[in-house]
Amino acid sequence: MLLSLSQSANSATIGAMRIGPLALQSSLFLSPLAGYTNLPFRLVIREIGGVGLCTTDLVNARSLLEKKPKALQLIETRPADSPLAVQLFGAVPEEMRDAAQFLEAAGVHAIDINMGCPVRKICRVGGGSAMMAELRKTGALVRGMVDAVKTPVTAKMRLGWDDQNLTAPELARVLETAGVSAIFVHGRTREQGFGGAVNLQGIRRVVQAVRTIPVIGNGDVTTPPAAKKMLDETECAGVSIGRGAFYDPWIFRRTLEYLGRDSSDAPALPDAPADGLPPEPAFAERVRVMCRHLDLMVEVFGEERGCRMFRKVAPWYSRRFGPCHEFNRRAVCISTRAQFHQALEHYTRWRRQFTDERGDLLQRFQPAPLASSFMRNEPAAAARGAIPVPRGPVETW
Repeated sequence: MLLSLSQSANSATIGAMRIGPLALQSSLFLSPLAGYTNLPFRLVIREIGGVGLCTTDLVNARSLLEKKPKALQLIETRPADSPLAVQLFGAVPEEMRDAAQFLEAAGVHAIDINMGCPVRKICRVGGGSAMMAELRKTGALVRGMVDAVKTPVTAKMRLGWDDQNLTAPELARVLETAGVSAIFVHGRTREQGFGGAVNLQGIRRVVQAVRTIPVIGNGDVTTPPAAKKMLDETECAGVSIGRGAFYDPWIFRRTLEYLGRDSSDAPALPDAPADGLPPEPAFAERVRVMCRHLDLMVEVFGEERGCRMFRKVAPWYSRRFGPCHEFNRRAVCISTRAQFHQALEHYTRWRRQFTDERGDLLQRFQPAPLASSFMRNEPAAAARGAIPVPRGPVETW
């Protein structure tokens, strides 16, 4: 089923949707995450399946117009990386307009405006979350971009600057009038950063504030049940996942499977869990995808740089391996693909002491289930920790 712009999605209608003229096969989205959602990771996510639209890392509009190599690398893509949105950061209307035209000429499928980044150096120049504080100025900037391109323009925002300034519903109405095709809203304020609980009712108020465009919820979705809860309680048209995709690159496919089963009257499969939640990938599958990710990093960035960048990626795969310190201490030192596979082979042998005769982790060594801040009734869950991101995207340009 294809959702129209005026429809909201929930667990019974999750599926294909449309953003302006852009038809998507899934209403699940990969959010930008500075330093991580590069081409190799996007390709990995797409190969696993379930995602409808991926968005690049945050890109400086001025740097893009100046054709700085690092800005151009952030928007690097290939046919398999489709459909693709590029997220722009900037506060100068002419630069944002011209950057939008540059991206349209380059063939991107959607242009997203960052209005949610909480980083101080972004906000102090009028970008990111600071755009939520000047509604008239922001509306004029967006209108200039929308009028300059035929490509769908979307916006990513937070609920507001702080709990005393929850301007997201008002800004959503301004953006709808300015012509955006969709709004992504992170259910935290700028003051919260990435800590504290996501406010689902705050997202719901944004959904209720607009009339014809879809609102996509975002924030702390780390499991399929969390995606369902966000859809059910906010009535948003889709869910965008950032850090949760790094904890679990299979989350998009598993969420589609979970919501499909949840809304179906058909009985569960004989080997399916009682709650209908698709099982997490086995160790062998995690290793396969991790190695594929490394191969793509080397292919895109070269062996030395790709391996160096992968040092911060490998530990996020290993978090679900069970005991993993022996793997991490070697993986964070690799400089070649051969060194990585040596570390992996050593770890695979070392890990056997924690498994049964089938190679499955013994119960006492299994990692606790992931949980979201707004899933109050879930059992004790693994501490997610913080993905170390750059202080600001400027440092990657």
